[in-house]
Amino acid sequence: MSLLKELNPGDSVQSIKLDPVSRLNLIKYAGASGDFNPIHTIDEEAKKAGLPGIIAHGMWTMGNLAKLFSDSYDIGFIEEYKIRFKSMVFLDDVITLQAYLKEKKEDTYHFVVVAVNQVGKETISGEVIFKVY
Repeated sequence: MSLLKELNPGDSVQSIKLDPVSRLNLIKYAGASGDFNPIHTIDEEAKKAGLPGIIAHGMWTMGNLAKLFSDSYDIGFIEEYKIRFKSMVFLDDVITLQAYLKEKKEDTYHFVVVAVNQVGKETISGEVIFKVY
């Protein structure tokens, strides 16, 4: 049973700290998503593009952020998901996923969501609307 229904505005969902970003994570994501842009998997190509090294797919980070609600899919679903990409995620970055309940109206929960790296820099911020069945 989900604890989401017990949250009050200002409360947070249990944060998730991901393992360090690995090349294998990004290669697997490229295959699953069909996004084979080499800046995500090949150092030389990322450097040719002016980057210090390969970067994670923005959608890889966004997809991981949805894990914050995995324990609640038995009682509802993400109805709306809006994010803003704020900074790049690099190999070996450790990303922490966080969500805070902003507002609760009957069967609709409005969350502020963020992903931050190991130095506290936001890589993604946004909002999730979670609808309870």
